[in-house]
Amino acid sequence: MIDPVNKSRIPDEWIESSSMDSSELIEGIKNGMLVVLSDGSVLRRGYTTGTTAAIAAKAAVLSIKQKINHVSVPTPVGLRACMDVEARDGFAVAIKPHNDHESDITRGLEFEARAEEADDIIITAGDGVGIVHRDGLQIKKGLPAINPVPMKQIRDSVREAVKETGIKGALVRISLPRGAKIAEKTLNSRVGIEGGISIAGTTGFVEPWNDHLGEMKDDLIKESSKVVLTTGRIGIRYSTMLFPDYTVVLAGSRISESLAAASGDVVICGLPGLILKWGDPEVLKDSGYASVSEMIEKELDGSRVRKAFERTIEKANGARVVIVDRDGTVLLDSGVKH
Repeated sequence: MIDPVNKSRIPDEWIESSSMDSSELIEGIKNGMLVVLSDGSVLRRGYTTGTTAAIAAKAAVLSIKQKINHVSVPTPVGLRACMDVEARDGFAVAIKPHNDHESDITRGLEFEARAEEADDIIITAGDGVGIVHRDGLQIKKGLPAINPVPMKQIRDSVREAVKETGIKGALVRISLPRGAKIAEKTLNSRVGIEGGISIAGTTGFVEPWNDHLGEMKDDLIKESSKVVLTTGRIGIRYSTMLFPDYTVVLAGSRISESLAAASGDVVICGLPGLILKWGDPEVLKDSGYASVSEMIEKELDGSRVRKAFERTIEKANGARVVIVDRDGTVLLDSGVKH
């Protein structure tokens, strides 16, 4: 089975080991809301701020004609997101659903949308949506902090509502009553977004795990008796799924420093590029390959890869080393005896 959000393969034994009813679990996986881990435990995804804003916007437009209490909108990964709402007379409230990402401070946040008929589709932002105050971000300075992907999602959702209601167009204003207060707990002000939160999301779904990108990373490593050090966001995803009872920390290219800070049970897990090049900086020398990924694809069982993996294990100094590919398949694992 393939996870429709992150496109990873889900082994049958993971599903079979879960205590959740299999039909309920499979349905939850198919609609993008559930993630099953290697030990059979299940985590719940949520919807992004972009998806919640799209739901509020569509509901507001639909409610110009009639009272609305449930809405379905498209997401960037092709799934439909469905949610209960309160909407009438062109005004809608959608509440961002809870999920198992323990640091998602926008869970339970109210998104309001007010719509009126117009000659075209126009999306504006009100209170609680941040404004960009510096150059270099995805959005131009002075504009509301609604990233391009969720903006398209919102427009597509409003377009559906316009078609369903038979009106020519709609002007929709999105607001978050508690957005400015919540933004104080984020890093928005550091990156140049003031006055509220940013509306973001590239898939439409919130993954139920932490990125650990902040300044507390070293403390997490030192304090965790069981820790996975990984190299990127794909590594975070699969490390969390493979090692559900471990603390997963993004080490990036700082594997050596992170490893030195770690104690107890340590795993290094991620894609082959950074990990094998960390373990054997000369892995590509005279190989004829442009990248480690290409080498892995062409000769996973070859002597070059085997030698690089052995050197990586040695450099790991007792830590388990697990190499995965982009769909989550374990390619190499020092903890598995052959």
